[in-house]
Amino acid sequence: MAKPTIILATSNGIGMGHLARASAVARELSGSANPVLVSVAGGIAEIPSTMGIPCEYIPGKTRGWMPAHKWDRYFRDRLIAIADETGASVISFDGVVPYPGFIAVKLKRPQIKIVWVRRGLWQKNILRFALPLQSRLVDAIIEPGDIARSYDHGPTSDRHDATITSPVSLYSADRALDRDSARKTLGLDLNRPAVLVQLGTGDSDMNEKMTAALVGLLGWKDLQVVLTKDPVDSNGKSLAPSGLDIKVLRYFPLADVLPAFDAAIAATGYNSVHELLPVRIPTVLISNIRGTDDQDARARWCQDHGYALRAEHSDLADITAKVKQLQSSDLRQSLSRKCAELSDTSGGAEVAQLLLDLAAKTKKTHWLKQLFRLMATQAIHKATYLYRVIRPQKKSANVDNASALFSAEIDADFLRAHIRGTQRFEQLIPGASSVYIKRRHEIARDAYGK
Repeated sequence: MAKPTIILATSNGIGMGHLARASAVARELSGSANPVLVSVAGGIAEIPSTMGIPCEYIPGKTRGWMPAHKWDRYFRDRLIAIADETGASVISFDGVVPYPGFIAVKLKRPQIKIVWVRRGLWQKNILRFALPLQSRLVDAIIEPGDIARSYDHGPTSDRHDATITSPVSLYSADRALDRDSARKTLGLDLNRPAVLVQLGTGDSDMNEKMTAALVGLLGWKDLQVVLTKDPVDSNGKSLAPSGLDIKVLRYFPLADVLPAFDAAIAATGYNSVHELLPVRIPTVLISNIRGTDDQDARARWCQDHGYALRAEHSDLADITAKVKQLQSSDLRQSLSRKCAELSDTSGGAEVAQLLLDLAAKTKKTHWLKQLFRLMATQAIHKATYLYRVIRPQKKSANVDNASALFSAEIDADFLRAHIRGTQRFEQLIPGASSVYIKRRHEIARDAYGK
């Protein structure tokens, strides 16, 4: 019997949470199904060459590569095209809001099951009012478990429409390298302490938090500080104090080399917490309060239960002080011992099994539900448009007027450069058929007008 194909789609996000969860599920599916990853997140560039999973980047609405009103149709047509090409029977979407284009797939291909992977711990923002309607438009909802779920008092916490799994993480003790092997892989000194810093930069307050955190590391003898991106502001000015040995390293999946680190400083995003703490890494959590994820609730749970230190995100002095505490070996040992008590993060396998079960079902959608989907999808599309008029998203750089570049290249450097570039870039899964390539050109012409 042929393996089913399952498409794992994700939205963009402040961090890598959506894409990391989808990657974890894809790993678990690979033995029983043919997973395909598609994402609006630029981080997808790292996946094809490192994980061997077929991937496609879909430019988001904020790229400005097409008129905004055409984007939902473009997203729908991209999903349908790759489903037709691969014979996919299930499409999951990991994101805060299921895009209208994702819901609309069901109107054109009613035989495909659509699944919303909906993380919990929502902040109480305006998006909560659309939850009842959005939840009725999909065939199933899966909620990845969260170690801080008992502190979830957001709008999803009292709903009963989702199947809740164990926490999902890319970290696996069976796959991760041991400490010395991980350090050799990253080019780190085997005998010097190493700290991982995973904080965002860009806006002034985020830059200030980065500097405050790095100041807290001053005085730690022989320390190696590892960041995943240069600590500079938008003008190229360094955010790091002098006196630190900073290394900027890129590795995916980072979860496989986390045993290399003696401590970490990170935002309290879903994937950071569910990767760092299971590895028993002593961590200072500095929450990012933007977006829907209630990171501060997660940070408070981790501190209240002794698994990590929480720095007050609005207090730079507290950030520096909390980070400085990591220099105590006794404290690090205490946090590490406590983290050993955490439950497993095997939710990726549970999500994979739920998707496989759905792929095996052949129940047809009633015509009344299809009609409801049509009307609701149109309503959500209009509501989304109005929401973005009221709260517009920041647009990317100007678009090059050159013709779109189509490529099946999987090299991470190539993908990274073209995803970030200004030329319209249409990524193709390797081995795509001529029929699929022709269809992709048609979709691009409809969207870009050329």
